[in-house]
Amino acid sequence: MNHFNNHKSYHDMSDCVPHGNPKRESAPIQNKPMKTTLLVTKLLRNDKTYIATALYQEKKLLEVHLERLNSENILGNIYIGRVKNIVKNLNAAFIEIAPGVPCYYSLENCSQPLYSKKINSPRMVQGDEVVVQVIRENSGNKPAKVSTNLNFTGKYLVLTSENTSIGISKKLDAEVRQRLQKTLSFDKICDFGIIVRTNAAYASEEEIQEEYQLLKQEYLHLKETFLHRTAFCCLKKQMPEYLSSIQNLNQEQFDTILTDDLELFEHIQQYLKQFQPRDIEKLTLYQDDLLSLNKLYSLDTRLQEALQERVWLKSGGYLVIQPTEALTVIDVNSGKSIAKKQAQEHYLKINLEAAAEIAHQLRLRNLSGIVIIDFIDMKSRVDNDTLMKTLRNCVCKDPVPVQVVDMTRLHLVELTRKKVRKPLKEQFL
Repeated sequence: MNHFNNHKSYHDMSDCVPHGNPKRESAPIQNKPMKTTLLVTKLLRNDKTYIATALYQEKKLLEVHLERLNSENILGNIYIGRVKNIVKNLNAAFIEIAPGVPCYYSLENCSQPLYSKKINSPRMVQGDEVVVQVIRENSGNKPAKVSTNLNFTGKYLVLTSENTSIGISKKLDAEVRQRLQKTLSFDKICDFGIIVRTNAAYASEEEIQEEYQLLKQEYLHLKETFLHRTAFCCLKKQMPEYLSSIQNLNQEQFDTILTDDLELFEHIQQYLKQFQPRDIEKLTLYQDDLLSLNKLYSLDTRLQEALQERVWLKSGGYLVIQPTEALTVIDVNSGKSIAKKQAQEHYLKINLEAAAEIAHQLRLRNLSGIVIIDFIDMKSRVDNDTLMKTLRNCVCKDPVPVQVVDMTRLHLVELTRKKVRKPLKEQFL
């Protein structure tokens, strides 16, 4: 394996993490956030039961994921898919992971697929059977998306089957990246790559190497056995969302895992004992007949607010958030906030508050794709530059990659957020 790259990515597809609890080597990360609490509870809405995984920071809800109880989540699963058809004008294929369940696959990223059955052709063609991983859930009328670049994700590392370089998360500061580059070593000759995650900053070299060996063994085992499996077989199943959320949390940045459900408590406890023993003391079973966990954290209220179109700001202004089929439009309004004198300073204040709240709402509502923001017009170029810098600083805290493109001549701000899961509104369907 040749060189290190600075790698920024969002990985939440995982099934294998390390054992043991060697002594840690602590290292600082820039702008360390406040301690957070992960809430795992069951919710009943419209006669359906959901497992809600909610991440709070000082009682502020940052993000929430809902999964139907006893329903199958395919995100992160690895299948032997069958190519249903090739769409040349899209440079894409549709690959079925189950009978009647086609998924979108971009042929641009087709480099080294693992074929379990190959039609006599140098290219991918209809009827081929190939190993794919679901990298995006279906949303609206859009099918799920799959990739032949398989990811095996642990607490500290991600093994990738097609990208054969070594990368380090850009969320780590330069000093930590340099330390990891010097101390970490992996196999020099192999057919896979490694991405070093932010959690590696707090792990010992022994922990990281142990996880590396486990991920490598899992990948090699899949390569040795997939040829003996038939189409539509699930080669690797993703763990439940609430366990994936625990794995993806930075160990130094949360102090409590709270649940009021005994069954969920036992599952989480078993997972922590096996894979994250250092975090077992953070798990608490909440028991209070007078005040439910839902009420204590106002989860139902926060969810209801996250589904509304209007979001009020402390200044008296408000946002109007309108998702459409093609993109999401966010309008910033001054509302009740009126200042006749020094109006431009006042508009800047509202816009800066709106920028922070927009970054929060994107993550909370899990809005993705193209987002167009209509801020309050400001005459000063300096003020507009300040606004754009603030917006970029706010969205960079999102674990899902967000790219702020630019401000147009009409003073509309364009940004994109990577699509991974369904938006919050669709999770209730």
